[in-house]
Amino acid sequence: MKFLRLLLVFIPISLIGEFVHFSPTLMFILAALAIIPLAGLMGEATEEISFYSGPRIGGFLNATFGNATELIISFFALKAGLFEVVKASISGSVIGNILLVLGASMLAGGMKYKTQAFNKQALEVNSSMLLFAVIGLIIPAVFTHTVSPELLTTQYEGVSVIVAIIMFSIYLMSLFFSFYTHKDLYSVDHREESKPKWSLKTAVLVLVAATVFIGLESEFLVSAVEPMTKEAGLSEFFVGIILIPIIGNAAEHSTAVLMALKNEMDVAIEIAIGSSLQIILFVTPVLIFLSLLFKPMSIIFNEFELVALLLSVFIANRVSNDGESNWLEGFQLLAVYLIIAVSFFVL
Repeated sequence: MKFLRLLLVFIPISLIGEFVHFSPTLMFILAALAIIPLAGLMGEATEEISFYSGPRIGGFLNATFGNATELIISFFALKAGLFEVVKASISGSVIGNILLVLGASMLAGGMKYKTQAFNKQALEVNSSMLLFAVIGLIIPAVFTHTVSPELLTTQYEGVSVIVAIIMFSIYLMSLFFSFYTHKDLYSVDHREESKPKWSLKTAVLVLVAATVFIGLESEFLVSAVEPMTKEAGLSEFFVGIILIPIIGNAAEHSTAVLMALKNEMDVAIEIAIGSSLQIILFVTPVLIFLSLLFKPMSIIFNEFELVALLLSVFIANRVSNDGESNWLEGFQLLAVYLIIAVSFFVL
């Protein structure tokens, strides 16, 4: 992760660019390059805090801050009224985690080891929960896309909030399940005996500083989206579903690949599947609640996003069948992601 810190140089460059008014495309690139190492620092600080807080609180912090970067970016997009970008980034994160991250991890690990085993039981629980979560997104969309607009009453608009509350409740129950009643399912010890590199005070300060700077860079990024898409000839939908998820989760993605190279596929899969769960069950409801402060955002996704989400989740369930992975499975997942990315680019 040390090589990512070299990208911190783009923080002062982006600040200068904001004051001297660089082009929107250049500002988007600079802000993206600055966010990547900041997200890595946030994850590292959270990991250090877990040494002092213990495994349960540490696990909760990792779950909370795992997708904090994307949550912050989406918040500024909400504030700017870019609802389609926000929803595209939600579906893009899930698709990217399952196909891109999991595929890259299996491919990288499979090139070094013939087969890699993982905790099949824990993955089955998470992938099944992921399927239920996606169904929660599909059902409201099915009604909206099939019923005539005049038949949708104003009461139906509150469905998004109700679904968000239910999904957030599932998230809280899943934490209780994994950290208390069924913690033995997730008891695989991935960490060797080690000591914290930072003091608790340092870790907290780094976490706070990284969060503040991510907020600042996210505002630069979001404010450049609309003019950048016009300047570069890209659609806001493509930026939301492909570019923003990669930017927000780049540090986490590299960690998953590094874990696979160390033959720790349980960690790599937990990052991919666990992060997808957090996006749907935690980040999405929080964004729905936050949108009430500005203009309410619906939880309705378009048909293309729903099909891609459903297929990705079916693949995740298929991968969990045998409890082993190899490089060919990783290559296939990456191929599917590229097909989807190209299709969304044309769309």
